[in-house]
Amino acid sequence: MSDESAHAVTGTPVESDETPPTPGAPAKGRRELLLNIARYLLLAVVVVAALAYLWTNWDEVAPRLAEISPWTLALSLVAVVVGIGCATMSWQVLVDDLGKPIGAGRGAQVFLVGQLGKYLPGSVWAYVLQLELGRKAGLARARVFAATVFSIAVAIVAALLAGALAVPEIVEDRPDLSWLYWFYLALPVALVCLHPRILTAAARFGFKVLRRPRPDHPVSYRTVLTSLAWALASYLSNGAHLWLLARSGAADLGFRAWLLCAGAMAIAMLAGLVAFVLPSGAGVREVVIVAALSPFVGVPAAVAYATVSRLLFTVADLATAGGAALLAVWAKRRLGHYHGDPGID
Repeated sequence: MSDESAHAVTGTPVESDETPPTPGAPAKGRRELLLNIARYLLLAVVVVAALAYLWTNWDEVAPRLAEISPWTLALSLVAVVVGIGCATMSWQVLVDDLGKPIGAGRGAQVFLVGQLGKYLPGSVWAYVLQLELGRKAGLARARVFAATVFSIAVAIVAALLAGALAVPEIVEDRPDLSWLYWFYLALPVALVCLHPRILTAAARFGFKVLRRPRPDHPVSYRTVLTSLAWALASYLSNGAHLWLLARSGAADLGFRAWLLCAGAMAIAMLAGLVAFVLPSGAGVREVVIVAALSPFVGVPAAVAYATVSRLLFTVADLATAGGAALLAVWAKRRLGHYHGDPGID
């Protein structure tokens, strides 16, 4: 008797070896494929934009590089890489606190590869790329978005604190840059936003709006202070990078000059963040650096060092992003796919 006859006689359903297709599965697969293509296309565009920036500025930078010793350039580049690593840790402390820790390999890939988006006009592309890379790595977009917003607030506070080491001297020499003081109107607001209760409420509200399970514990003072400490360390390291370059033109620069360079880099990067319509804050950052260095080395040399600084940051961004991508591949092979956020495939 066939299965159909048995069903007709007994009236009972017959089990089939075939699993019925899940409703919406083909559409979901196509959507995921399109998202993957979009991610890779966006990543390709930002890498090309960073390389193009490097290429178009090479003729201006090359003569200045010849005037700086290879050891100074190497040490300055190392300082930039350390600064980028500290900034990554400032972000990762926050993203790890919002869920199951993701590990340095996955975190570096999301943050550092995503940061290449700043080389496109409108630095918002960096955050878009971070969201998509985080989603690809198994992180809920709500979690990456919250960590990124919180890390921006941390970076602003750290930049204003470190910038206080340089802004008074910069404005004294360049009164036309007195607008830098306007940045400090944001300090009380940013400090309030960094209060753990405010961060916790913001995270829970955002996760609720995006229909994601909210974090199972509040943001702690320890998390905020650790993230802030990493951000300050990033600016100090970036200051060391600029100080090393400036020493090649003024050998008597000491500890005070290093602190001035740290403050200048902090406020310069904050100015670049505000000028988000420009690729990586191009131009605005250099104005602050030149103003800080010109009293020590003169305007022509200060312009040269600001340009070389931009070159070193571009090289470091590309190198650390490439290294992070390789580290993420190793982490995935060793630890498997991340499954910390519910509902993420």
